[in-house]
Amino acid sequence: MLPNKFICYVLGYVFIISGLIKLIDPTRRGMFHELALPFPETLFFLVAMIEFLAGMLLIGRIYLHLAIPPLIFIMIGALFFAKIPILWTEGLLSFLFASRLDIVLLVLLVLLWQHVGNWKKI
Repeated sequence: MLPNKFICYVLGYVFIISGLIKLIDPTRRGMFHELALPFPETLFFLVAMIEFLAGMLLIGRIYLHLAIPPLIFIMIGALFFAKIPILWTEGLLSFLFASRLDIVLLVLLVLLWQHVGNWKKI
């Protein structure tokens, strides 16, 4: 299997599960309220749906040029709103530990985005 396909499958899996958990588990909604984001319920639902739908597109390897940018935006938002405060309150090591998955996902999304135009069929 080509690495590009594998990256699509892995990222798709992660985002589908993340979106589903947000939609199914009502206890997850509290995190958006804690972050003091505007319209936390609406934003929570929007993020969950984008993660799920974009994850499905990644698994199917279709419309990647539409699926990847919102996921990059979500990962940057997660780092900025949820992880950067850890850096200021708990220190560098706690931040690095808490943000490790977000950083890996962001790097993989950016790498995938850079190569989407170059692939005829991934």
